Amino acid sequence: MLERETYLSLATYRRDGRSVETPVWFATERASLWVFTARDSGKVKRLRNSPRARVAACDARGKVHGAWQDAKAFIIDDPARIAHANALLRAKYGWLMWTTDLFSRLAGRYEKRAYLEIRL
Repeated sequence: MLERETYLSLATYRRDGRSVETPVWFATERASLWVFTARDSGKVKRLRNSPRARVAACDARGKVHGAWQDAKAFIIDDPARIAHANALLRAKYGWLMWTTDLFSRLAGRYEKRAYLEIRL
């Protein structure tokens, strides 16, 4: 029941097999989770090497309080799917997402985002 959670711990894997866990905002739709992050973030670099991932419910600091689930994560390039992901995230986070988008645009980071689809 990840739908009711605010944060998700996304674990991606280094080439040597060690996992790196990061708390992220996410939106759900059927068996997919949608996430945005910086295009040059470590998680995006790791996903370029391997789509292997796992997810669990967590708090804002990344403390996991749910069971881990294996997943595959993919970097999304299609503008229509990115718009869909944005719509889902805005519907879930409301004014928080609006504020995040505003400050990202002002800082020049909005266009440097990557969007991920995570399939459980």
